[in-house]
Amino acid sequence: MTQKCELTGKKPLKGHKVSHANNKTKRRFLPNLKKVKFRSEILNKSLRIKVSNSGIRSVDKKGGFDAYIKSAKSIFLSSRLKKIKKNLLSKSA
Repeated sequence: MTQKCELTGKKPLKGHKVSHANNKTKRRFLPNLKKVKFRSEILNKSLRIKVSNSGIRSVDKKGGFDAYIKSAKSIFLSSRLKKIKKNLLSKSA
């Protein structure tokens, strides 16, 4: 799987490693990804998701996994989480 956050859509960035002599070599800035288990209260199941550290903080700020998924824009979510969002919205409505 790619180095991409499933919640926020963060991917590796490109840049230069600059030496003291100002030589520039290409490098990648990878997002800080972790595999985290989130619990959905509405669907009554737990999910293991590859999430960046900022994604975890965003979930905490919104008040839980269900609240974050409901309010998140679909363009940032992975295809797996888009299906889960659809299920969440249909169960809660």
